[in-house]
Amino acid sequence: MKNQLRIIGGEWKRRTLPFASIEGLRPTPDRVRETLFNWLMWDIQNSKVLDLCSGSGALAFEALSRGAAEVIMIEPDVTQSGFLKQNIQLLKTNKCQLYVTTAQKALQKINQQFDLVFLDPPYGLNLWQELAESVDTKIVANGFIYVEADRELSELKLPASWKKIKETKAGIVKAGLYQKMP
Repeated sequence: MKNQLRIIGGEWKRRTLPFASIEGLRPTPDRVRETLFNWLMWDIQNSKVLDLCSGSGALAFEALSRGAAEVIMIEPDVTQSGFLKQNIQLLKTNKCQLYVTTAQKALQKINQQFDLVFLDPPYGLNLWQELAESVDTKIVANGFIYVEADRELSELKLPASWKKIKETKAGIVKAGLYQKMP
């Protein structure tokens, strides 16, 4: 069984991509993605992006479609990572690297800095604080962090150096864009 997501802007606008039907896998809603990428409009070009919990790949593929220079995706589920590999080939992109492991294990191996990080873990795992602390040193000064949750963002215990600059909500989704202060 598979689902589909639609890329909403950029080079691959209106392309649909399949993803696995896995409990807890929920692509960022179109409305929230549109808002996020409107916020990032001037900052996404040529950026280095880390998608900590890729899931469907909606955020990573949207970033690539809109001009990101490089995206690293992390997805531990073997079935869904197969869909991600297939979609990378379908889009004929060489700007995307996929780690088939947990975000915690991948972060131990990744030794580079990112302009933008997507922090959107499965809600039930409550990984926001742990992943935020682990990824903090890999974000450039003034870099951006997108955080998505099913609870108030103020409850997530994110690093003090992350300043919230925008926020939105849609249904149960609460989302914020943070900037890492130097």
